[in-house]
Amino acid sequence: MKSLALVSASIASFALCSAKTIVLPRDASPQVLAAEALAGPMAAVKRALPNSPSGGYAPKQVDCPTNRPTIREATSLSPNETAWLELRRNYTLDPMTSWLSRMNISNFDATSYMNSIRNNVSALPNIGLAVSGGGYRALMNGAGFLAAADNRTDNATNRGQIGGLLQSATYVAGLSGGGWLVGSIFTNNFSSVQDLRDGSKGSSVWQFGNSIFEGPASDGIQILSTANYFSTIQDEVASKEDNGYNTSITDYWGRALSYQLVNATNGGPSYTFSSIALEPNFQSGSIPMPFLVSDGRAPGTSIVSLNSTVYEFSPFELGSWDPTTYAFAPLQYVGSNFSAGVVPSDGSCVEGFDQAGFVMGTSSTLFNQFLLQINTTAIPQTLRDIFTRLLTDLGEDSNDIAQWQPNPFYRYNNVTNRNAESQQLTLVDGGEDGQNIPLYPLLQPMRNVDVIFAVDSSADTTYNWPNGTSLVATYQRSLNNTIENGTAFPSIPDQNTFVNLGLNNRPTFFGCNASNLTGPAPLVIYLPNAPYIALSNVSTFDPEYNDTQRNAIIRNGYEVATLANGTLDAQWPACMACAVLSRSFDRTGTTVPDECTQCFNRYCWNGTVASTPVEGNYTPAFKAGEAKLSAASSVSRTVTLSVFVSAMAAAVLML
Repeated sequence: MKSLALVSASIASFALCSAKTIVLPRDASPQVLAAEALAGPMAAVKRALPNSPSGGYAPKQVDCPTNRPTIREATSLSPNETAWLELRRNYTLDPMTSWLSRMNISNFDATSYMNSIRNNVSALPNIGLAVSGGGYRALMNGAGFLAAADNRTDNATNRGQIGGLLQSATYVAGLSGGGWLVGSIFTNNFSSVQDLRDGSKGSSVWQFGNSIFEGPASDGIQILSTANYFSTIQDEVASKEDNGYNTSITDYWGRALSYQLVNATNGGPSYTFSSIALEPNFQSGSIPMPFLVSDGRAPGTSIVSLNSTVYEFSPFELGSWDPTTYAFAPLQYVGSNFSAGVVPSDGSCVEGFDQAGFVMGTSSTLFNQFLLQINTTAIPQTLRDIFTRLLTDLGEDSNDIAQWQPNPFYRYNNVTNRNAESQQLTLVDGGEDGQNIPLYPLLQPMRNVDVIFAVDSSADTTYNWPNGTSLVATYQRSLNNTIENGTAFPSIPDQNTFVNLGLNNRPTFFGCNASNLTGPAPLVIYLPNAPYIALSNVSTFDPEYNDTQRNAIIRNGYEVATLANGTLDAQWPACMACAVLSRSFDRTGTTVPDECTQCFNRYCWNGTVASTPVEGNYTPAFKAGEAKLSAASSVSRTVTLSVFVSAMAAAVLML
């Protein structure tokens, strides 16, 4: 969540052909029917593993296992991930073969090619998906992309569609608002976007009409008064404090978010992020691995710089590949009192600290960024004063961060670890260092990711559109030899070039020629948020959206992913397939098909720069026809912000 410009940008009311339809139906070929047979069940069910030993939000001491948990150095993938990868890479073969075949690269037999390399894992394409931060804007726009990529979405395997890409991916990463999306999908048994959007009777999941500062509603009737809603949250957070753990506003933030993101009573206070690793579909390798990303903040500071330590959460671990911390902790036991990499022999282990909402909240602790940016916003002076007082008080008490205490990396890697002598690990919004797309986990050389689909919903410009800032930040970080630790990244032009050449308004491939890179690096497919059929540039600060608004932005994200169902470029699906196969072609010495050469000429950045300052405020035109506007669907930013401030103040008084 990077840009805090509060510009009014009403959303178009969009009438879907059916409340259950994300994409219009197309013809169903035998290939389509075969792809649909690979799609899994679509029921959005409650999580099977609410496994916190306390039965609620609070962590609890447990007996340590025979092999006591330890901190490991970041010299390799964990044994758990290595074993899981063997299953996952094998599981992606059939969905990927089906997907590549349907993408229909001219004069290229994708099925034969995949069959020829199916026993050579090093030759197989390895796909990662990354969904940026940006509040609900990022959640909804990213949801449109994942819906398009999911072969369970209605009609997503028809001609011109890209369904099956999600089933072909090894990893899916999110941060901040994108982390809410990824976290919600995986904490709900890998439910589809379509099912989460449509929900079930009595469920508040993905019901954004009542903001998290009001409480959930069902069938139009608020099921809890706002006072009782906050009281319930307060009691849950107090239970953590009563058990001896420090709490911060992130605990309240994560608990409130969970009501909308986790399909369980009270947002599933006993559900943990590590329990994803215990779900049968994850254990079998039949679904990708999720990552959430957060930044470390040095104790006593409020600035998060580009050389700050970046942390990743997976169902297995919390840790960092950076040469500062350079270590990983088993996520299931992060509340344990680790010291110098071990839990003392006379100490107990702790489980339940990695509560799912707290992990999602950690990746989106935007309060510090509010404080840093408050004077650059268009907030009225009265509200600005309220915000400043409120957030300054939070910052002075260090309550504007997520407190992971005890620090699992306490007295570990003492020479380089910035938090080695700190009793707590302080984590903040994963986009505060400028890297608002969570590329970090996918760039690690040991994961061997070939291609990353980078969905950018950042609000870099005055009117909340992206301009490539996140890619620029990751590129700059890759050039810093004190922090990059062996990661390489394709060359990226400056932000003015992005806007002047329209690279922030259409898909662009970066790193097409692997021989020109400084080291092994993936090809990056940049997919920026743009107005295809709806104004999806809503403010990061808007906390509520009715179903029409939500569906319109999700649908717009679908159009971004498919280039308006292929109507803007009928070759787009084939070009996506060419990008996925590019590194595999290099490794196997395969001649690049002519259509792929055409695609690379069209979509690869060729090194041209246009750094002249952009004139005026960037205001893109609709790309596929503007949806009809409805006054009833517009949002009053001032009223919404006032509610936001009041509710925030009420929540802070509980601390």
